[in-house]
Amino acid sequence: MTSTAEADISLTAQLSRFVLIGALSAAVDLGSYHALLALGLWVHAAKAISFILGTTTAYLLNRRFTFAASAGGRTRFAGFVLLYGTTFTINVGVNALMLFVLPEMPFRVTAAWVIAQGTATVINFVMLRTVVFRN
Repeated sequence: MTSTAEADISLTAQLSRFVLIGALSAAVDLGSYHALLALGLWVHAAKAISFILGTTTAYLLNRRFTFAASAGGRTRFAGFVLLYGTTFTINVGVNALMLFVLPEMPFRVTAAWVIAQGTATVINFVMLRTVVFRN
């Protein structure tokens, strides 16, 4: 049986790793988003592609280092597809909404990205921990 203190340490360790991996994955997402925009890609397509690149990075690293999960079977993959399909829709939708409601200002595109990413990150951690990689 695991004590509450051990469970708290486990949660703290998972959250710390999730944040570090999230920062790296966010850099992949934001960097590719701005690169695709600089290439003239439609803003919503750029956001979709950058989300997929950042999310793939996050999933692979979190599976290995944060949740120490094996490759898993069809159930885990189905959970991943359902979770990331949902957060993809939320992320791209929140980004589009923020681009619509935020006033013209410096770093408007980045501000919209940060809000969308923050929303998706919270959903991802909770769902990865409790559904996809539960032990």
